[in-house]
Amino acid sequence: MALKANAIAPTYLHRSFFTPQAPSLPPIKRYHRYNTHIRLRCRSSLVDEQQKEVVSFSEPENSLIEALIGVQGRGRAVSSQQLSNVERAVSVLEGLEGVRDPTNSSLIEGRWQLVFTTRPGTASIIQRTFVGVDFFSVFQEIFLRTNDPRVSNIVKFSDAIGELKVEAAASVKDGKRILFQFDKAAFSFKFLPFKVPYPVPFRLLGDEAKGWLDTTYLSPSGNLRISRGNKGTTFVLQKQTEARQNLLLAISAGKRVEEAIDKLVSEYRNENKFQQELLEGDWNMLWSSQMETDSWIENAANGLMGMQIIKNGQMKFRVDMLLGMRFSMTGTFVKSADDTYDVSMDDAAIIGGPFGYPVEMESRFKLQLLYNDGKIRITRGYNNILFVHLRVGEPQQV
Repeated sequence: MALKANAIAPTYLHRSFFTPQAPSLPPIKRYHRYNTHIRLRCRSSLVDEQQKEVVSFSEPENSLIEALIGVQGRGRAVSSQQLSNVERAVSVLEGLEGVRDPTNSSLIEGRWQLVFTTRPGTASIIQRTFVGVDFFSVFQEIFLRTNDPRVSNIVKFSDAIGELKVEAAASVKDGKRILFQFDKAAFSFKFLPFKVPYPVPFRLLGDEAKGWLDTTYLSPSGNLRISRGNKGTTFVLQKQTEARQNLLLAISAGKRVEEAIDKLVSEYRNENKFQQELLEGDWNMLWSSQMETDSWIENAANGLMGMQIIKNGQMKFRVDMLLGMRFSMTGTFVKSADDTYDVSMDDAAIIGGPFGYPVEMESRFKLQLLYNDGKIRITRGYNNILFVHLRVGEPQQV
């Protein structure tokens, strides 16, 4: 589906005495990346026949996948022969050269689907309750490259019902081991606007809420992982993918981004999963289709760098500079069509501590909302530029 928008050229006034003395910042690459929770997933048609994209496996990996065919309850219902075949295939992979120091690799990050465990009824909270039920999907999320590293176990009941998420604070001990301590859990039901706490007193569990997880094999493709836990459990996990994760992968790789955008927008609009409102929040720019100019202040004023904050009908561009200084430009937006907004940005300043230095600038343009799921947003704005933003927090004061 072609992506089109009727963007208009902005009125751009630049008459501030402060601008010639503005600090010179190094040029920024065209492809912007944000280092928080970028979840890169892959999918295999060997485990889920309904998956549309086929991921290739090595011969030893295929041996493990084939050994898992017919195993029910992710290992709860398994014959001695099946278990022997799985353990043999696991042992072979663990003896091969996978990704070295997997906890230091970005391939370990993301959402993994649990396809097999050797002790589905005797290990973690999630396992004791849900792992052996084939009707539910069980996932593990690992995000170590953030200010709040976490490992989460997730039970997805269905698209219509929701999921249970049990979270743990995590830390890396070495190249293979992750230490964790469960600290919160909640149900997220589709039919409720709030989360329902899962009644587990983590603080009272003491060492029972703590554990470690060794990754003994991580495939070079990032499609397959084998891990062993502190309670003697072996886990086999496989990644999933979806259109928006393919977009994040394209941004990370710095190629074919617009193709991934077109696919995502087409898919979600056809499935009527599209939210046509600019949601409040702090949005960090991941990528734009425009190469920055030599003037950082023009880039900042046109939203080509930094953070975008939306709250109470106002929009702010904010860019952190050097020595604790930042650029800020605030304006308003009004909806003019189903997916289009008229934006007027006219209140700009350089801020340092309690002091602000006005910068006389004005920018007016149409902003078309192409995709928005509450976490990732794609727009076409000033000068017909495509933007991809990631929501990173609740809105700050505009």
